[in-house]
Amino acid sequence: MQLSTSPLQAHVESWKPGSATCEDPLLPGPVAALAALLDRPEPVAGSGSPLPTLWHWLYFLDWPAQCDLGPDGHPAHGHFLPPVPDRQRMFAGGRCTVSEPLRLGERAERVSSVQSVEVKHGRTGELLFVTQRNEYRQGGRTCLVEEQDIVYRSGRGPTRSAPAALEGSTEPQADDAWQLALRPDAPLLFRFSALTSNAHRIHYDLPYARDEEGYPGLVVHGPLLVLLMMDLVHRNAPARQVRSVSYRLRSPAFAGDRLLAAGTPVNGRTELRIASGREARHATAEVMFA
Repeated sequence: MQLSTSPLQAHVESWKPGSATCEDPLLPGPVAALAALLDRPEPVAGSGSPLPTLWHWLYFLDWPAQCDLGPDGHPAHGHFLPPVPDRQRMFAGGRCTVSEPLRLGERAERVSSVQSVEVKHGRTGELLFVTQRNEYRQGGRTCLVEEQDIVYRSGRGPTRSAPAALEGSTEPQADDAWQLALRPDAPLLFRFSALTSNAHRIHYDLPYARDEEGYPGLVVHGPLLVLLMMDLVHRNAPARQVRSVSYRLRSPAFAGDRLLAAGTPVNGRTELRIASGREARHATAEVMFA
């Protein structure tokens, strides 16, 4: 339910950031690094090769000065960060439409803007939903159009529901045609943080994750869960072009969890999910093929 008047709304009533444009040469190093992290061969042959869907998240990164980071590791200030006091951030989901894949080694442009800002009331209080729109262009053509839903809250404390304690991880069960297992540990989360310029301490600082944000363990990055689902597509349907993907992050997964990415293709589309022994859907996605 949207609130007409609220403390959060008051902070963002006059917040209307303009669009921002940046460029990236799409060098091959990040692709090789993510392939190594996922224990798979490098998926592209060289300059001009198409990037796997959503691997553009390895590019167009911000590297703020160390003094510009907040106590949680996130940047304290930023063009698209809303002016919310004691701000906490959560990646909730998104959508991406692919006209044509971005090409490795060719300079690309990203034009970003805020599409919507909405205050809602959840179980933990007021939440600010910000949708950021990113258009990716290469060679004068728009290749990808992406929307990302980011949720903010004001004040410290858990950003989403989490189990009070982690018990022994059990193997998830699934009968889907496509399956890919992963058991993330602290080194993997640290490497992914470095690869995506994500200094949020919940991914590598266990005392902080427990004491400050109320999690029972190190939190697996939401984008990593999404990329793991997409890796099912890249491995099982490498010749099919993805036309669109939508995804939602539903509940946190933690270092040590036995995770399973699972999905079954049906009539030009695939529904994907991340499961663990305690949760059937940590994250979900739907992929449409050209």
